[in-house]
Amino acid sequence: MRSVAAVFLSRRRFANFIRVRPNRRNSLRCFSCSSDAVDATKDGGGDVPHLPVLIVGAGPVGLVLSILLTKLGVKCSILEKNVAFSQHPQAHFINNRTMEVFRKLDGLTEEIQNLQPPVDLWRKFIYCTSLSGLVLGSVDHMKSQDVDMELSPVSVAHFSQYKLMKLLLTKLENLDFSVCYPNSSRSSTWDRKILMSHECISIHPTQDGVKVGSSFCKEGKIEERFFHCSILVGSDGARSTVRKLVGIDMKGERNLQNLVSVHFLSRDLGQYLLHERPGMLFFIFNPDAIGVLVAHDLNQGEFVLQVPYYSPQQKFEDFNLKVCEQIILKLVGRELADLQVLDIKPWAMHAEVAEKYVSFGGRVVLVGDAAHRFPPAGGFGMNTGIQDAHNLAWKISLILNSIASSSIMQTYETERRPIAISNTVLSVQNLKAAMSVPSALGLDPTVANSVHQIINSSVCSILPQSLQKFALEGIFSIGRAQVSEFILNDNNPIGSLRLARLKKIFDEGQSLQLQFPLEDLGFCYQKGALITEGGEDVLESVASGSPNRGCGAYFPSAKPGRRLPHMPIDALNGSSTKDGFSTLDLISGVEFILIIAPVQSSYTLARSSIKVAEEFKLPLKVCIIWPKGSSIQNVNSSEVVLEPWKNFIDVQEATRSLKSWWELCQMSSNGVILVRPDEHIAWKVESNSMNDSYLELKRVFSQILQLDEVDT
Repeated sequence: MRSVAAVFLSRRRFANFIRVRPNRRNSLRCFSCSSDAVDATKDGGGDVPHLPVLIVGAGPVGLVLSILLTKLGVKCSILEKNVAFSQHPQAHFINNRTMEVFRKLDGLTEEIQNLQPPVDLWRKFIYCTSLSGLVLGSVDHMKSQDVDMELSPVSVAHFSQYKLMKLLLTKLENLDFSVCYPNSSRSSTWDRKILMSHECISIHPTQDGVKVGSSFCKEGKIEERFFHCSILVGSDGARSTVRKLVGIDMKGERNLQNLVSVHFLSRDLGQYLLHERPGMLFFIFNPDAIGVLVAHDLNQGEFVLQVPYYSPQQKFEDFNLKVCEQIILKLVGRELADLQVLDIKPWAMHAEVAEKYVSFGGRVVLVGDAAHRFPPAGGFGMNTGIQDAHNLAWKISLILNSIASSSIMQTYETERRPIAISNTVLSVQNLKAAMSVPSALGLDPTVANSVHQIINSSVCSILPQSLQKFALEGIFSIGRAQVSEFILNDNNPIGSLRLARLKKIFDEGQSLQLQFPLEDLGFCYQKGALITEGGEDVLESVASGSPNRGCGAYFPSAKPGRRLPHMPIDALNGSSTKDGFSTLDLISGVEFILIIAPVQSSYTLARSSIKVAEEFKLPLKVCIIWPKGSSIQNVNSSEVVLEPWKNFIDVQEATRSLKSWWELCQMSSNGVILVRPDEHIAWKVESNSMNDSYLELKRVFSQILQLDEVDT
C-alpha cells in the first residue's frame, strides 16, 4: 500500500502525466435507460467484481462518504480519474455543521483544530490599496458565541483542502483502505480501494444495480475495467462525468466570472502580514492591479491569489509565471525575497444546482459539486457537499441492510436539493455584497461587465483580437485610476465621499460575510424521512432577499427536519465513559435516538418505541435527560421501567446550562424527540397526548423508512 505522502505527487510529475495521457474525448458512453438490463456478472469472459457502493471522485466529499459508509459497515471503493491528489489549497473555510460532522470521524475535528493557524491570524477580512499600503477597512468575522461555543460544541475552522485531504486519507488508511495505481498487481478483492487514474466512461443499469465501466492507462495502453454496484455515487466535481452520463442538467447562472488562481509561497510576505495586518482574505484595489488574496497559512507563507480575467480578449494562457509574479508584486506593494509560484490554474464561477440528485430508481446519486456549484462567497461549496454525504450515508446503510425501502433514497434529493438552492441564492447575494466595496470606490463591476459586453458585441467583434484586448485593458486601466492616491484620500472631495461610503458599508455589515449561523445550523428539511408538523420554516433572510442576507440569528428548535440542538450534558450512573459532552454526542452509527424526560407517559411511549424498533429491525437507543442535580437513586428507576431493554442512557443537564433541555427545545417535560443518525429530528410529540402509542409509532417508523403505510 502506498503511503499518504507518496500519493501527493509533485505538480511537475502530475503535469507530465497529463501531457502524455491519451485523448479520451470521445470515450464517454451514454447511460442506457432502456429496460434491457446488461449482464452484470460477465465481461469478455471475466467476472465483474461487485461492490455494494462505488463512489466516483476522491475529493473531500467522496472521501468523507467512504469513511462514513465504512464505519457503518458498508463496503465501498472509489474511482479517481487523476493520477494524484491536487495540492492546490482550494476550499479552506469549514463551517460549524461540517466541523460537527467531523467530530464523528475519529478525532478529525481535534486534528484540524490543532493544525490550523491560530484564530487571531484569520478572523478578519482586510481591504487595502496594497498589502503594504493604505488599509481601507477591516471586518472581524468571529463573535463571542464562536469562542464560547454556545450554539455548537465546536467552532469553525480555516484549513486548506489539500491538508484536509491528507487527514481524510489517513483515516481511510486506518480503516484498511489502500491507494492503487494501474500498474499495481491485480487485487483479489476490490473492497476498500481508491483506484487512481480510473475514469468512469460508462454506466448501464442491471436487474439489481449498475454496471460501471472505467478506463485507465497501463504501460502506455488504454485498458478498461468494469464493476457492478448496488449504488453508484457521483462525487466527481463540478464537471461531473457521472452527471453527464446519466443525462442530468444543471439549472442556474453559468460563467458569472472567469478567474485565475495563483498558488504561491512567500515566508517573507507571511511574516510581514502576521505582524502587521493578519487576516484571512485581503481585497486589494490599486491602479496597477486588482485581486483577492487568500492567506491559507501566514506562518508557512502560503497564499492563493484570485485575479479576474475577461475572455476571449484575455486568455488564461496570458497569465504565465512571469506575469503572475508581476501581478503579485503590484498587489503586495514591495519586493519579496522568496516568492515561489507553485501552480496557476483557471476556474469559472457558477451558481447552479442539478435538476435532480437521484436517478434510475435510486441507484445513481449525485453529491457535492457534482450536484451544485456555488460562488465561493460564504464558503458553502465543500461544506454543503460534506453535509450531503452525511445525509446520504445512513440511508444507504439502511437500504442495503433491508431496513428501509429503496425509496428512502429519494428523500436525499427531497431534503438536500432545497438546501443547495437556498445556499446558491445566499452565495450570489453574498457575492453581490462583496461587489459593493469596489462599487463604493468607483470600480463598479457592472460597468466592467458592460464594457466587456460592448466589446463582444457584433460591431466590435469584427475588430482583430489584439485590438479588442488593447481597448479592453485600456478602459480597465482608466477605471483603476479611481483608486489612485490622488483620488482616494480625505482631501479629495470625491475620495472623501467614497471612503465615507465604504465605512458605512463595513459598519452596517453590508460587505462580504463569512459566517451564517442561521443557514449553517438552522437549516430545516421541510419534507423527507421525517414527520412534518406543517407550516413553513424558510430562512427569511434568503427568501426575502433582504439586505441583511444571511445575517439572521440562529435559535435552537426541536422542529422536525432541524438539527438537534446542542446542549452540554453529563452522564449519570456510569451509563457513559464520557463526562461533559454534547447532546449531539448521543447519536452514533446508524442508531436512532429517542430522547425523553423521566416521566411516566414518556417511559410508556419509549417501551412502545422499543417494541416497534425491534419489529422493524431498526437500531434504537433511549436517552433520558434528567434535570441538573438529579440523585442517583431516582436515576436508577430507568433501568426498572425499561427492563429488559438495555440500550438506554441516563444523562443530566450540565450545571453550566442556562436553560433546561425542554425549555431550549420549546417543549414541555412530556416532550419526546426522535433523532435520526444524521442528528436531524425525525419526529416530536408530547407523550401525554397519544392514545395508542404502539400504532402511532408503527406509522411514524414506516413513514420515516419509506415503507408501506400501516393501516391505523
